[in-house]
Amino acid sequence: MGISPDNVHGLVLAVSSSVFIGSSFIVKKKGLIKSGNNGTRAGAGGHSYLCEPWWWAGMIAMIVGEIANFAAYAFAPAILVTPLGALSIIFSAVLAHFILKEKLHIFGVLGCVLCVVGSTSIVLHAPQERAIESVKEVWHLATEPGFLVYSGVVLVVVSVLIFRFVPLYGQTHMIVYVGICSLMGSITVMSVKALGIALKLTFSGSNQFIYYQTWLFTVVVFFACLLQINYLNKALDTFNTAVISPVYYVMFTSLTILASMIMFKDWNSQNASQIVTEVCGFITILSGTFLLHRTKDMGNAPISKSSPETPVSIKENSTTSANTEEQQMAVF
Repeated sequence: MGISPDNVHGLVLAVSSSVFIGSSFIVKKKGLIKSGNNGTRAGAGGHSYLCEPWWWAGMIAMIVGEIANFAAYAFAPAILVTPLGALSIIFSAVLAHFILKEKLHIFGVLGCVLCVVGSTSIVLHAPQERAIESVKEVWHLATEPGFLVYSGVVLVVVSVLIFRFVPLYGQTHMIVYVGICSLMGSITVMSVKALGIALKLTFSGSNQFIYYQTWLFTVVVFFACLLQINYLNKALDTFNTAVISPVYYVMFTSLTILASMIMFKDWNSQNASQIVTEVCGFITILSGTFLLHRTKDMGNAPISKSSPETPVSIKENSTTSANTEEQQMAVF
């Protein structure tokens, strides 16, 4: 199936977005590290990073990336745009390797390659964007029973995570912060897509800002983004960037595609072969992110020059490695 002009526009914007967003993770992390040395860390509830130029540089890069991502959703379906976020993982992992010294092992490089291969597969078989002539059509899709149930479940789960699990497990289990960002992210993307369509139609001569639905979508985008930024900062300050990026991507993308299927029914116009190819592409991307996560610490341990009595040292290193593995498993 050929790639439509709108999908090409969405593709270019999505790739540009990934470059800026992937870079922003590293720059913001550098700012969080510097601010943590001079004040209360973000992971402990501090906001000293607001006075750190590096953090603001990263924030600007993220805003530019999000604007490009925002525009991409106006042209292409979420099932095409969202998986391309895997490219931000590649930029983030590579920059973390050189700037933050968070070593990227050879299997991490293989993970990056798998992300590219999976993204290419999805791009080549993405569905055409459905024709929408008014933001009222999007509102009708958003208020159908299926999506209302999904939204309700998301809001309940996010509330439980914030008020129950963040105080207890936020500092030790990465999934708490990332879960909040990912769940709210899936709702945000649907609202962003609605707002993007409204802007696209408005620039084409059909003003959509005369409808209250457009302003409701705008309010949802604003507050959902603020919530995500807050908890993403906490996650970045508490856990390894090379881990946050892929895990956040996997959860965010999976939930966004699910939300898009429920709301926009993107796959209704595709045959079984196209759907299976897209699923295989997505699984390939997931495999790449899994490799990036599991190999994040490979090769980081220094090789000690042991003397003949090193059996004891080897035993101690084995115990330390086991403890480290237990700590990594506790994150999830």
